[in-house]
Amino acid sequence: MEEAVGLLTGSAGTAAILAGGSDLLVRMKGGFTEPDLIVDIKSIDGIGEIRQTAEGFSIGAAVPCAMLGENEALKRAWPGVVEAARLIGSKQVQGRCTIVGNLCNASPAADSVPALVAAGARASIVGPAGRRTIAVEAVPTAPGKTSLAKGEIIDAILLDERPARSADAYLRFIPRTEMDIAVVSAGVSLTLDTAGTITAARVALGAVAPTVLLVEEAARILVGSKADEATLQKLEEACSAASRPIDDKRGTVAFRKQVAGVMARRAATIAYTRAGDR
Repeated sequence: MEEAVGLLTGSAGTAAILAGGSDLLVRMKGGFTEPDLIVDIKSIDGIGEIRQTAEGFSIGAAVPCAMLGENEALKRAWPGVVEAARLIGSKQVQGRCTIVGNLCNASPAADSVPALVAAGARASIVGPAGRRTIAVEAVPTAPGKTSLAKGEIIDAILLDERPARSADAYLRFIPRTEMDIAVVSAGVSLTLDTAGTITAARVALGAVAPTVLLVEEAARILVGSKADEATLQKLEEACSAASRPIDDKRGTVAFRKQVAGVMARRAATIAYTRAGDR
């Protein structure tokens, strides 16, 4: 990793990191980018592994999304994160693509990012100044842009060990079943007490702003409730109000704002049911 950081730091031209390559190679073949340097990180020790500790999970930057669905412990703890990762591209693409690449591509419509933000995931970053850890939502700053400094690499995504009676869920709206990007998406993570009351919540929306939105008002609405109809209606309204989408060929502003609320309501309902079953 130190060598990779050194190569990126010392590059005089444009540099790119190759892990899965499902975004980078497509952009290169399309003539959208031509890096002076490509640093292949796949063979760095540990970077292709999912590790479970007492603190939670560490998902290496080169772990393909298909592997997330094969890890039973991760699926039990963070089903929403896994289902989001398993929606990226096709089954063939999932054998190569990574959630770190999905994050660093900085698309507002990235599937894994709303789920990771809802999960409170953190990015482990190594660079010329040493190591630091930041919230996933602090990585993308605009479409195609990140907060990473020159020479910095995200080497892992960190997910905490889940409290009892906790679960998450991710949903998206697309025109077809796969090989498409989200028109609107939502990730919700909840923790319940023994009586079924929500004690902690995080709600994130994708494809309705320049970066993924963490909707704190929606979380406040959920906490203290049992996801009853009145609460879910308020959640839906809050998510629609928080959305700042654009008009394009994939959907209008009005449509996206409405669907954002619907996706959030449905994801919250699924997460609540999952948490109650634990």
